[in-house]
Amino acid sequence: MSKNFYALAATLLLLSVVSCGMTFVPSSFQPGLPANGSLWKTLSMFMLLLGLVSTLIGSMSHLFEQVDRRTEERRRAEREKRRKKS
Repeated sequence: MSKNFYALAATLLLLSVVSCGMTFVPSSFQPGLPANGSLWKTLSMFMLLLGLVSTLIGSMSHLFEQVDRRTEERRRAEREKRRKKS
């Protein structure tokens, strides 16, 4: 699950860099695109923010998955100890 969030974050961060780069391109090279630089900067900031949030969610979900996995391994080890004692 966390890999999906990491992929989403990477995509959003890449698009954020592209949007930020569009502010430096003159309007004559963008015939069908918005030429307003502040629009590109705003879009870039929103994508950057979403990418960072996606990275945070991916990191947290990875940590919780790891805790669940270790808890389950500990339970199995305790069950095996009880079975061997019996």
